[in-house]
Amino acid sequence: MLRISWTAKKTNDTVLEEAHTTRLLISKIRKRQATFFGHVMRREKLENLVTTGMLEGKRSRGKQREKLIEGLTDWLKAGKSLEAIEATKDRKKWRTMIANAVKQGT
Repeated sequence: MLRISWTAKKTNDTVLEEAHTTRLLISKIRKRQATFFGHVMRREKLENLVTTGMLEGKRSRGKQREKLIEGLTDWLKAGKSLEAIEATKDRKKWRTMIANAVKQGT
């Protein structure tokens, strides 16, 4: 590829400049969020309720925070959050949804 020796003292940024590419930090973060969300949703515990926002009780005052599932459904273009929750039960389907979203680069 670039024929850079492993003993050469080059930073990752200079190597990326030579390769004419950039790091896609946001897509990496979203991919990790989606894999974590799939992991949590396959379990039947309190974390499941927290990530979906289905806890009982009063909400705090002011503007409500965006739920994790709402951000992921927008990124994955799943339509409704229920579709994303059902997709997490099937691991292969969930992974293909994540892979397609990463390929699109949104």
